[in-house]
Amino acid sequence: MEKEKNKNTRKHGRHLRVPVLPEEEERIKINAERAGLSIAAYLRAVGIGYEIRGIVDNNEVERLAKINGDLGRLGGLLKLWLTNDVRTAQFGEGTIRALLARIHDTQDQMVAVMKTVVRPRAGK
Repeated sequence: MEKEKNKNTRKHGRHLRVPVLPEEEERIKINAERAGLSIAAYLRAVGIGYEIRGIVDNNEVERLAKINGDLGRLGGLLKLWLTNDVRTAQFGEGTIRALLARIHDTQDQMVAVMKTVVRPRAGK
């Protein structure tokens, strides 16, 4: 009975051999690494139709966190001005427009980083 249970594991399962060209092998290895999977796990997932999602680069996550912090600080300044806080009384319309432009630029930076994370460039 115990031996029958062990035969239903991948170790005791069937192995498939697939001939590939050297370029294909290299591409498979790169894609598996990007996805954070072993070659076998990657090919198994692709073969049975799972969508492969790559692992997110830690550097990109750090950049997003920094940009998000910048947005929070800029938003806080805008909120202070909108509430007529005494500390922002000296800020004129020009300063606020510049702040809004900076928020917009920061949002553009965030979108650019998000695109590299969600849709990595080919050949990266």
